[in-house]
Order: sequence, then C-alpha cells, then structure tokens
Amino acid sequence: MTINYLTRGVCSRQITIEISDDGIIESVKFLGGCNGNTQGISALVKGMEVEEAIKRLEGIDCGGRGTSCPDQLANALKQAL
Repeated sequence: MTINYLTRGVCSRQITIEISDDGIIESVKFLGGCNGNTQGISALVKGMEVEEAIKRLEGIDCGGRGTSCPDQLANALKQAL
C-alpha cells in the first residue's frame, strides 16, 4: 500500500510511505524539510512495524510547533491502519 500524506505545521510538505501487506514500512520519502533529518528518519523506520514506528515517533515536537516531521509521519501511519 502506498500513502501520500500532506503534512501540517512542518517544513516538509508531503510524506510518501510504502507499507507491506503484513504492516512493515518498506520506504518513506519526505518532500521538503531538513534533508538530512528526513533521510535519517526514513532509514530508521525502514523495516519497522507500523505500530512500533507510531509509538516511537508520536508526540515529538520541533521548536514549539506542537508537531514535527516524525510526529507527522506517525499521524500518516495512524491513518494507514
């Protein structure tokens, strides 16, 4: 399954996620945002179960915005469930 999620409140504009039928994250690509950080997030969650990624990323804040690119990824993954 492929998900295209439009982010809110962060520098990245969109997240594209590929999830296998058994709930494993196959790839994550951010459009915009801090390139090094978004590449790092993508590499870290590749191969991870969706539920585990949500638990680890949900609620991370960036500069007092109330959200972050990792938090937005968790939101996108929750929509995929």
